[in-house]
Amino acid sequence: MSTLQNAFVPDERTIFEWIETVFARGVRRPGYAADRWTENFCLERFRQLGLENVRLEPVTLPYWEPVESALIVREDGRESRIPCFSLPHSATTDADGLDAPLVQWRDETPGAVSGALAIVDVPLMRGPAELPLMLAGAVTGEADANWRRYDPGGTLAGASQVLPFSYQFMAVMDASIAAGARGFVGVLSDYPGDSNQYYVPYDAVARAIPGVWINRIDGARIRQLSGAGSVDGRLVSRAIRHDITCYNVVGELPGADDDVVIVGSHHDGPWASAVEDASGVAMVLAQATYWSRVAAADRPHRMVFLLNAGHMAGGAGVRTFIERHKAELARVVLEVHLEHAASEIVERDGGLVASGHPEPRWWFTSRLAPLEAIVREAIVAEHLDRSMILPPEVFGPIPTTDGGPFHLAGVPLVNFLTAPFYLFDAIDTLDKIHRPSLTPVTRAAIRIIAATRGVGAAAMRQG
Repeated sequence: MSTLQNAFVPDERTIFEWIETVFARGVRRPGYAADRWTENFCLERFRQLGLENVRLEPVTLPYWEPVESALIVREDGRESRIPCFSLPHSATTDADGLDAPLVQWRDETPGAVSGALAIVDVPLMRGPAELPLMLAGAVTGEADANWRRYDPGGTLAGASQVLPFSYQFMAVMDASIAAGARGFVGVLSDYPGDSNQYYVPYDAVARAIPGVWINRIDGARIRQLSGAGSVDGRLVSRAIRHDITCYNVVGELPGADDDVVIVGSHHDGPWASAVEDASGVAMVLAQATYWSRVAAADRPHRMVFLLNAGHMAGGAGVRTFIERHKAELARVVLEVHLEHAASEIVERDGGLVASGHPEPRWWFTSRLAPLEAIVREAIVAEHLDRSMILPPEVFGPIPTTDGGPFHLAGVPLVNFLTAPFYLFDAIDTLDKIHRPSLTPVTRAAIRIIAATRGVGAAAMRQG
C-alpha cells in the first residue's frame, strides 16, 4: 500500500471536537436551523482547508416538523394522556384530533382495525451479530466466507445484535392503511430503554393516516384495556410539511490524474444525533484535512468531498447528486462513505450501558477481488476488530448507507457503517460515540483511497 503520512492524520480529540460542535447545535432534521448551520460549517471548513470549487448544490425535499403529538385513552369515564411521538410524514389531524376505538392489530384478522386506531406491536430485529456474514455467503455463493471477518478477539462469536429497524423497515404503517385503519399507534414493544422517540419512517413519503409511537409499558397497558372491552381513544398528530431547498456541500482537490475518488457522508440527522451522523461529518472532515495536507501529486486521483442533505428525507441528497453528475460517474474510481462511529449499548440491570466494544463494523465493498483485498489489508493494519466485509447486496439491492445508491449507478464503492439500535432515537448523544474508532477508521479509509493509485476508473470496474 502507499505510504500513510501519520503527521497529517487528525487526532482523536480533533475529530471528536467536530462531532461536539455539530451536536451542540441541536436537532438536525433536514431544513432545521441546526442543519442549515451545519451546511455552512462544512462549507467554511472546506474553504479553510483550501479545497477547490467549494460549493452548495441545491436539493429539493419535504420539510417535516411536528407541532403536537397526543394520544388520549378513555376508559370508564376517565381520560389518560399517553406520551407519544408522531411518525414522520404521517397524515396530520386538526387540533381536535381523531376519535376512534383502539383495536389491537392481529395478522389473522386485519379487517378488525377498519375504522379504528390500530395498536400495532413493532419489535426491532434481533439476531446473531455474525448474521451479515451468513447472508454474505448466501449472496456470493462462497463455501467459506470467513475471510470477510476480522475479529481476532472473538467478540462477535455468539454475540447478538439489536438493529434499528423492524422487519417492515419503512413500511410500518402500510398494512394498517391497507386494512382501513383511521390511525396508527405503533408500540415499540421490545425497544431497549423503552423509548418512544423513534424517527421512522424516514423515507419522507406522505402516509394517508396519522400515526404515533408509544413505548412498551404504555403499549402493554392499552393492550390490556382493549382486551378487556371497548376502549376509545383520541389521536392528535399535527405537523408542518412542505417542500424546501437544502444543500449538498461539495469541495474538491486535484490529484495525480483526473479520475475521481468521492468521499462522502450526510450532514442531517433525526435528532441532535452524535452518531447519526455528526460522526460521519467529522470523518469526512478528517479525510479532507488529511488529503489537503498531501501534495497534489501524492493524491491518487482527483478527490471530491461530499456531505449530503436529506438522508432523513429518503436519501434525497445523494440521489440528487447522482442525477446531477451522472455524466461524470464513469470517471469515478471509488466512492467511500463513512457513517457511524458507534459504541455498542446493551441492556443491563434495567438500564442501558456501554459494553466496551464498538458496534459491529460493516464494510460494504463492491465485489471486486483486488478492492476487497485492499479493504481487508486496511482493516487488519488498523486493528479494526468486529469488522465484516460485506457485498453491497447483502441486505437488498443496495447497501443500507447514504452512499448506497452509487451501487445502482455502477460506481465501485466502500461504505463503512454501523447499525446500533439507537440510531434514530434522541438517546443518540455524545456518550454513544466510540472514540477509539475515530482515528483508526480515518487511517483505514486513507489506506484504501491511497491504494487506488495507478488504477483508473475503467480498470477498477474490471477488477
